[in-house]
Amino acid sequence: MKWDEFFVTGEPMIYAAMVSIVLVSIAIPAGLTYFKKWGYLWNNWLTTVDHKKIGIMYIIAALLMLFRGGVDALLMRAQTAIPENGLLDGQHYNEIFTTHGIIMILFMAMPFIIGLMNVVVPLQIGARDVAFPRLNAISFWLFFFGAMLLNISFVIGGSPDAGWSAYFPLASLEFSPTVGNNYYSLALQIAGIGTLMTGINFLVTILKMRAPGMKLMKMPMFTWSILITSVIIIFAFPVLTVALALMMLDRQFGTQFFAMQNGGMDMLWANLFWVWGHPEVYIVILPAFGIYSEIIATFARKNLYGYKSMVYSMIAISLLSFLVWVHHFYTMGHGVMVNSVFSITTMAIAIPTGVKIFNWLFTLRRGKISFTTPMLYALAFIPIFTIGGVTGVMLAMASADYQYHNTMFLVAHFHYVLIPGTVFGVIAGFHYWFPKVFGFKLNERLGKWAFWFITISFNVTFFPLFILGLNGMTRRMYTYSASTGYGPLNMLSMVGAVGLTIGFILLVYNIYWSTRYEPREVTGDPWDARSLEWSTPSPLPEYNFAITPAVDELDAFWFAKKTNKSLFEGEYEPIHMPNNSGLPFIMGIAFFFFGFFMVFSWWIPAVVAGLVILGTMAYRTFEQDHGHYISVEEIERTENALRGENS
Repeated sequence: MKWDEFFVTGEPMIYAAMVSIVLVSIAIPAGLTYFKKWGYLWNNWLTTVDHKKIGIMYIIAALLMLFRGGVDALLMRAQTAIPENGLLDGQHYNEIFTTHGIIMILFMAMPFIIGLMNVVVPLQIGARDVAFPRLNAISFWLFFFGAMLLNISFVIGGSPDAGWSAYFPLASLEFSPTVGNNYYSLALQIAGIGTLMTGINFLVTILKMRAPGMKLMKMPMFTWSILITSVIIIFAFPVLTVALALMMLDRQFGTQFFAMQNGGMDMLWANLFWVWGHPEVYIVILPAFGIYSEIIATFARKNLYGYKSMVYSMIAISLLSFLVWVHHFYTMGHGVMVNSVFSITTMAIAIPTGVKIFNWLFTLRRGKISFTTPMLYALAFIPIFTIGGVTGVMLAMASADYQYHNTMFLVAHFHYVLIPGTVFGVIAGFHYWFPKVFGFKLNERLGKWAFWFITISFNVTFFPLFILGLNGMTRRMYTYSASTGYGPLNMLSMVGAVGLTIGFILLVYNIYWSTRYEPREVTGDPWDARSLEWSTPSPLPEYNFAITPAVDELDAFWFAKKTNKSLFEGEYEPIHMPNNSGLPFIMGIAFFFFGFFMVFSWWIPAVVAGLVILGTMAYRTFEQDHGHYISVEEIERTENALRGENS
C-alpha cells in the first residue's frame, strides 16, 4: 500500500480530524505525566475488575461515541438541508451514514446499556460483583478497542461505505475496493465477542448470585429485562460472528460465500445480518423498558401495575424478535406466502409491546407523580414511542411496504423507535442512578433544560422525514434537485438537529457543573424507590453490601421501609473480593493491533499480535490469583464513615 493510500487525504475535515487526534494523543499523556496520575490511572481504572468502575467506563465511552456519531448526523443533515449542496461528495456521504449507524447502535446505545447494567444489576440482586469479574473487564476492553479500531478508519485507510448493514455486493471487494469494510468486519467482530461475553456473564450472575429469598418473580423489572436481553445476546451474536468471519474470508481470502456466482448468494449476508440485526433492536430497547418500569413506579409512588404481564410480555418480545427478520426483504422477491407469515409475526410483536405501554399508563393512574428529570424522559417516551410503534405496524404490511421501503419514512420510524426507546431510557437511567454511584445528584434545572431541548428538537428533526418519505425521498440520497420540493422540510430537520446538539451539550455540561458546583451532600434514595440498590449507601463501597441482604418480597426496599424490617441481619464477616488485573487491558490492546494488521493484510505482524493474545490466555490459565479479603475492622471503619456522611 502506498503512503497516500494509507492516510485519508483530500478534505479539510479529514485534516482537522488528523490534527485533533495528534493533539489529543499528545495532550493526554502530557497531562497524566504533569499531574503524576499514571499510577492512579493504572491501579484504579485500567486494571480494575470492579463492576461499578467498568460500568462508568462503558458510560464514558458511550458519551464520547454519542458525540462522534452526532457529528456524522449533523453532517448528513447539513448536506441534505440545501438542494444540490456540495458540502460532501457521494463517497464521503456514504462513509458518514455508514459509520453513523454503526457507532450509534453498537458503540453508543450498547455500551450505555451495558454500563448501566454493570452498575445496577449486582446491586439489585444483592451481589457483591458479577459472576466473572475478569471476563467483565475483558468484555469492556474488547468493546473499547473495537470501537477505537473502527474510528481510526476515518483517517487511516478510509471508513466503511456500504451502509451500516453492509449489504453485498456493495460490501464486496469488487464494489468497495478500499479497506473500509475490512475495518467493519474486524472491529465489529472484536467488539461483538466482548458483548457475547457480557451476555454470558450477566446470565450466570442473575441466575446464580441472587440474594437469599429472591426468586425469579421477585426480581426488579430492570434485572428481568437484563436477564432476557442476555439470552437474546447469547443466541443472536454468534450469528453476527459467523457472518463477519465469512465477510472477512470473502474480502481478504477470495472465498465467494456472498458472491453472485460460483454458488455464492448475496442474500445470504442479508439473512444472516438481520437474524442478528432485528434481535439487536430489542437488545437495546428491552433494558430501557426495564429502566422506565423502575422510574415510573418510583416517581408515581405506586407499585408497578401488572408485574407478571410485564415479564411475560418481555419473554414474548424476545421470542418474536427472532421471527421477524424477513420483513426487511418484502421488496426482494420472496413471494406472497413468506411475506404474509413475516407480516403477521411483525404485527404480533406490537401486542406485547402494547401491553407494556398500558401497564405503564395504569401505573401512572392516580399516582402522586413527581416530575423529576428521569420521570420527564419516561413520560415523553410513551407518546413518542407509540408513534414509532404505529408506523412500524404500517411498515409491517407487506403490500404497503413497497411504497415505504428505503424511503425517509423508514428512517423516521427507526429513529422514533430507537431514540425514545433507547436514548431517552439510558439518559433517564443515567440521571436516576447517578447519585448511587457518585453520591450527589445531577442539577435538576440543567437536566430539565436538556430534556426540553432534546425532546422538542427530536420531533422537529425526524417528523418531517415521514412526510419526505411519503413524497418519495429515498434514504441514501445525498443530493437532490430544487424541483423535487424536498428543501424546506430538510432545512427544518437541520434546525432540529442543531437543537438536539444543544440538548446533548447541556447534558454533558450538567455532569461538569454538578461535579464542580453541586452541593456535595451524599443523597439518599429517590422518593419512594423500590429496588434493593437504594438500600446501600451512596456512594457505594467496594464491596456493595457489608452484610448480604435477605429478600422476602417483591420491591424489597419499599417493603422493608413500610414494615420497618431490616434487610440486613447478622454480624460483619471478612469479605472476599477479586484482585485487579492488567491482563484484560493488555489483551484488548493485542486484539486492536491484530485487527489493525488484518485490515491491511499485514500477515506477519497480525500473527505476532495473535500469538500475544494466545499468550495472555495461556498465562491466565497458570496464574494463581486468590483475590483479597477485606477485614471486619476495615468494613466497620468504612460503614461508620458512610453512615456519618449520610447523616
